[in-house]
Amino acid sequence: MDTIENALTPRPALPLAAAPLPAAQRVAGRARLFCGKSEGRTRLQRLYQDGSAKIRLPAIQGDPLEAVLINTAGGMTGGDRLGWTIEVGAGASASITTQACEKVYRAAADRAETSVGLRVGPGGRIAWLPQETIVFDRAAFARTLDVELGDDAEALILEATLFGRLAMGERAIQGSFHDRWRVRQGGGLVHAEDLRLGPDIAATLQRRAATGGALALATVLLVSPQAEDLLDKVRAIVGDTGIGGPVISEGGGASFWSVGRSGKLLARLCAGDGYQLRKRLVPLVELLNGRAGLPKLWSL
Repeated sequence: MDTIENALTPRPALPLAAAPLPAAQRVAGRARLFCGKSEGRTRLQRLYQDGSAKIRLPAIQGDPLEAVLINTAGGMTGGDRLGWTIEVGAGASASITTQACEKVYRAAADRAETSVGLRVGPGGRIAWLPQETIVFDRAAFARTLDVELGDDAEALILEATLFGRLAMGERAIQGSFHDRWRVRQGGGLVHAEDLRLGPDIAATLQRRAATGGALALATVLLVSPQAEDLLDKVRAIVGDTGIGGPVISEGGGASFWSVGRSGKLLARLCAGDGYQLRKRLVPLVELLNGRAGLPKLWSL
């Protein structure tokens, strides 16, 4: 009887060995699109997709060829990697946008990275028009944009970033953000910039030399022989009178430079939120993108 009672008596549980937590799954995606001129219009030549990076081509008659980039992961965080390569052949034309705004969430470790490579042959044209990137509090994000343009090629390039969503009560207070652009034409550098914010993003944006507190930013670059003719219209949309510098918090500025046999027009916009920013981005893109106008997904 004693033996049975002893066997049934509850005993203290032995401590479990601490098991290492499984490594979090990370986004890894890369896609490449090659298009060229054939039978009087721009046509897809090659398409490669891997991981979470997908490209879809809406059925559109005539030029430019329109492509939609999709990150099936639904957003990015520390350790995620995305890469996009777009190549446009001589005399061809392509317009590239994204299915939705890209979201960069809080990073527990490392940083999220996106790399973009654009190649345009002689006489070709590309419009790189992704929707806004939304940076959340304590996110860590780095983006690189490398563009190679052939002789007489044109490019319209846009990147817009929202540091929080005011309508949702969200602001990016702390974090790390790095945006690096390099644009070359005929082998020569025509535009370079590096924007770094962090670790105190909110304090930096409050400075008058930055945005004066605006949370929504956009940079628009047009490399084209016709760029100078559009300067006055661009300034009217952006809110820059050209006298005394840009208006802080709800404005921006625009300038033009001659570069080789072409020219470049650079516009910067800032606004209190994404809605106010897009109110000026939409007419600006419609103006600079010519007959192609606004990407169809922007109006959905």
